[in-house]
Amino acid sequence: MNEILEALGVKAENDGACTGRWIKTTGPELVSYNPTTAEPIASVRQATVEEYEQVVSAAQEGFRTWRMMPAPLRGQVIRDLGEELRKYKEPLGKLVSIEMGKILSEGLGEVQEMIDICDFAVGQSRQLYGYTMHSERPGHRMYEQYHPLGTIGIITAFNFPVAVWAWNSALAGICGDAMIWKPSSKTPITAVAVQNIANRVMEAHGLSGIFSLVIGRGSSVGEKLLEDRRLPLISATGSCRMGRRIAQVVGDRLGRTLLELGGNNAVIVMDDADLEMALHAVLFGAVGTAGQRCTSTRRLILHKGIASGFIKRLKKAYGQIRIGDPLDENILMGPLVDASAVKDMEEALVRVRNEGGEILYGGGRVDRPGFFVEPTLVKAPIGLPVAQDETFAPILYIFEVDDLEQAIELHNDVPQGLSSSIFTTNLLNAETFLSHRGSDCGIANVNIGTSGAEIGGAFGGEKETGGGRESGSDAWKIYMRRQTNTLNWSTELPLAQGVKFDI
Repeated sequence: MNEILEALGVKAENDGACTGRWIKTTGPELVSYNPTTAEPIASVRQATVEEYEQVVSAAQEGFRTWRMMPAPLRGQVIRDLGEELRKYKEPLGKLVSIEMGKILSEGLGEVQEMIDICDFAVGQSRQLYGYTMHSERPGHRMYEQYHPLGTIGIITAFNFPVAVWAWNSALAGICGDAMIWKPSSKTPITAVAVQNIANRVMEAHGLSGIFSLVIGRGSSVGEKLLEDRRLPLISATGSCRMGRRIAQVVGDRLGRTLLELGGNNAVIVMDDADLEMALHAVLFGAVGTAGQRCTSTRRLILHKGIASGFIKRLKKAYGQIRIGDPLDENILMGPLVDASAVKDMEEALVRVRNEGGEILYGGGRVDRPGFFVEPTLVKAPIGLPVAQDETFAPILYIFEVDDLEQAIELHNDVPQGLSSSIFTTNLLNAETFLSHRGSDCGIANVNIGTSGAEIGGAFGGEKETGGGRESGSDAWKIYMRRQTNTLNWSTELPLAQGVKFDI
């Protein structure tokens, strides 16, 4: 552990604010715990509102310099950030696993996702395209262009403690924005490690205030961040409850939000599906990251023709899941992040029993130090109320349906709309699922699971998931302000729509 922290420049006690240089913070101490052992990793002295002000001031100053650099030169800075992340992939990936609890391959994969989005952003820095339109007025030219938006706030969740920051920072960076990152209080040490990496990149380019960090209480620093009119955009990943609060506060000042909130993702398995593929996809989607991904598979909708046999195979597979230390390469599932997550799972299973569900497998705690639970299968009657909610834990609700129409109706009958999947070898089933009368989610897959999105596509969902889009495609546009320009190169001044206003 000490070697990992030392390699990443993390101390036993750390300051909680940085703009390229660390600011001495004086707020309450925040201790980060290893969910595998429940033992402390390191601590952070949180920022006060006064120290937050120092961060914003430095970020505003940094933005004034950064926005004047041509976008391809900003892309070179992001390229160097990606290269620095490559150097530290192994220790940073291990730290993600230690602090958050996901297995090592997922921790390393999360850092690889950071590297990939940096690579994507480098190319995007030369493609911040506008449009040219034909004017109805002679001697006029119309076009659109995009300008840097300003200093933005990035709020991230514990389950992807570093990748989601990179999704936002790489794209906002090439767009010319400065960034202030408020990480989850459950995973502050990975944020300190990433900030150390970003500091070296800024220093190498003679920059400061581009990548900034502030770790502080939500009731003080968090609320200040949301209310701050100097931050035109708040990008936030977290629960639907948190998202409603953010949308309300930021919306009240007419600021922008990019919200990526809860998911209640389902896999439909039809009677013509490749059941071996479906089994492996459901297993990873439901058990991977101990069910703590926003894209985790939480509902399984089975055609009655294959339901009995598939459930039998799934129970057998669940019995083979190796639970333990996420740094052990033989382990498939690590712990939940903390005691409150265990409590949330236990309360959900009480509801399952009270509301008519049947626990087919699991449902208990694992007798060892840390926050370990058994992955759980629940046979769910259609209309089970608890299945409407997202519980951030490895609980899989299993439903049976008669046909595709009933499957899609059940699939869409939840408040969230992030990720979805169908397993079928029937082209009509697949195309129906992807059509306007199929999945209502932001992500819809055929013959792959709900979890494991690539950075090239825009990531996000509909309904209570928040409607935001991060990562690939044209997600860069949210980080910029759009401007329509009309240039008159004639010696006349005609008005649009033929309006006459002669003196």
